Amino acid sequence: MKKWKEKITKKHIIYSLLLLICFTASLVFVQNNHSFYDRPIAKVVETTELERTETIDQHDNSDTEVTQEIKAEILNGEYKGTLLTINNRYTKSQAIDHHFEAGDEFFVSVDSENQTGEILEVKRDIYVIFVLWIFLLILIAVGKKQGVLSFVSLAVNALILSLALDIYIHNSDISLLWISGISVVLFTILSLLLVNGRNQKTYAAIIATIVGTLSSLVIAYFVLNITGEQGLRYEEMSISTRNPQLIFMAGLLIGALGAVMDVAITMSSSLFELYEKNKQISVKKLRQSGLEIGKDIMGTMTNIIFFAYVSGSIPMMLLYLKNDTPLGFTLTVNLSIELARALAGGIGIVLTIPIAIYITLLFIKRDAKNYK
Repeated sequence: MKKWKEKITKKHIIYSLLLLICFTASLVFVQNNHSFYDRPIAKVVETTELERTETIDQHDNSDTEVTQEIKAEILNGEYKGTLLTINNRYTKSQAIDHHFEAGDEFFVSVDSENQTGEILEVKRDIYVIFVLWIFLLILIAVGKKQGVLSFVSLAVNALILSLALDIYIHNSDISLLWISGISVVLFTILSLLLVNGRNQKTYAAIIATIVGTLSSLVIAYFVLNITGEQGLRYEEMSISTRNPQLIFMAGLLIGALGAVMDVAITMSSSLFELYEKNKQISVKKLRQSGLEIGKDIMGTMTNIIFFAYVSGSIPMMLLYLKNDTPLGFTLTVNLSIELARALAGGIGIVLTIPIAIYITLLFIKRDAKNYK
């Protein structure tokens, strides 16, 4: 027993050292990955404040506008080593701009003749990597092996999504809805197999997830056709040159997937656990237990999907309201699309509960010999 504990301790030490090495290596790489970017990246060497002005707009909102002169060095590309002088104007609120200090990095367009440039956006990959590592460490601490597999599943899904969008951008003749549908099937299969393994409850959850998600999409499609999409405002998609209705339906399909998948695997796992504990339990009791479990998770899951969608609109709503935009117009413009998505996702959650129950019962019946 003592040797066994020592082996476990050694494994923990080795895994911890590997994580520490990977963490350090990733941060070092991100801080020195400038050559991997096509766009010029500049690092702030020195800043000087040139002017500070107090401003008040027509709605009596006060702010401070500051102009700073930045000396920055190009870190990559043909202009590597070049020093640029850039004027940066920002407000104290920094709502749509940024205050820079020595050591900060940003993407820049270069005017080589005048040795000046224009700031395009901040280089934030180091912050993204740092947050990803916090997320990964929490997953490992709580979920151990399952946590690692969950992270791998997330990374694979992100890769599939980026590839799907890239395919659509370069092949506009292919329907975005078809691309999203295929992606949903891949997301579901890979996520559930990686996290839960190859077993009957996983297969039941995969089928229930796909059927539930597609059902919510079909219902949403018919409702939108019957109502003529009245009340939906597509202003947030106005910069897109593609069909906004199609983009909305594709987003609805992918957006509902997460909650539907969670419900499907919860129902499947619960029913299989009840069956494993008591293989003499009747189908009727399993069905009743499934419905009770479904009632318990229905409310929380619909609230989760509602808040997930609505929270993304809060900054824009505050901006509208701060500029004295009428409340009704603000809510209509910013929430109509999000509420429609939340409702469609809620429909998917409710439908998935009975779908998952009956599909899981079919798997249990097939698994059990002489099951009554």
